[in-house]
Amino acid sequence: MTAFDSFPLGQPAFVTHILDRAAHLRSDDAGLMTLEGHRDARAYVVYRDSLVVKQEAGGPRALLTIDEAHQFGANPGTIFLGLRDGAAVFGMGIAAAAAEKLLTRDDVAVTELRGMAMQGVVPPDQLSAIAMAKSMVSWHQRHGYCANCGTRTAMKEGGWKRDCPNCKAEHFPRTDPVVIMLVTSGDKCLLGRQKQFPAGMWSCLAGFVEAAETIEDAVRREIFEESGIRCTDVNYYMTQPWPYPSSLMIGCTARATNEDIVVDHAELEDARWFDRAEAALMLKREHPGGLAGPHPFAIAHHLVGRWLQTEPDLRA
Repeated sequence: MTAFDSFPLGQPAFVTHILDRAAHLRSDDAGLMTLEGHRDARAYVVYRDSLVVKQEAGGPRALLTIDEAHQFGANPGTIFLGLRDGAAVFGMGIAAAAAEKLLTRDDVAVTELRGMAMQGVVPPDQLSAIAMAKSMVSWHQRHGYCANCGTRTAMKEGGWKRDCPNCKAEHFPRTDPVVIMLVTSGDKCLLGRQKQFPAGMWSCLAGFVEAAETIEDAVRREIFEESGIRCTDVNYYMTQPWPYPSSLMIGCTARATNEDIVVDHAELEDARWFDRAEAALMLKREHPGGLAGPHPFAIAHHLVGRWLQTEPDLRA
């Protein structure tokens, strides 16, 4: 089995839910301490965009025992992610100094999450829980002070809230909605390139939903701003949690009403139309020019793959 086989059509990374979030347990501090102290409790330790993993004969193990997490230098103050088969699973952060010390060890590694997911190193059914841990750890690291009065806040509700002791404001984790869309015109689809993409890679256009904006309006606006293409018939496909640092990718399709591309080079390196045959070769990594589509761990791959299985829209 290859890494591509790990994410069949309609199942990108970070969408398989293995945890019972058990929100009713978050307010029970004593109960959470008991759960954390149980021998079956486990933790994911996050450092920036990486995971701390235990190196074993069968490969790296991301789900650590609580003792292992503490021995590796994970920070106190764990985030309760939920229950798996009745055992508690937590998310933990780790300071830069502690993470750097691990780099000299042979039994542990600090490995970038995106690479592990794309290579199929981490079991796909764990990626949703890891995404939760990464998003939550990142949120706590970025929101340690009250946005209302500037006072240092305290973690509450198993890590799902921060309270300000001064002005009593309550702060909750946020998720940023992002539209990602495949725009088609007859038998062609529109794909773009960003400067940071690997050489030859093309993907769906995307952008953040703005305040007081509908998903449909965001799709139309982002497509026009980045490529000069007007579109209609916006339809929802599926969503994908995206822990960079904490977004929700809202996959959509739309139909173009014009084909003359005007690239916004502040956003994209390039954008162009691809026919079905070329797009299919790109997804399979068989394009004669070395072009490639998005990896199956990303929702963009599934938007293109689903379109390739549909009949052409002959209205354009």
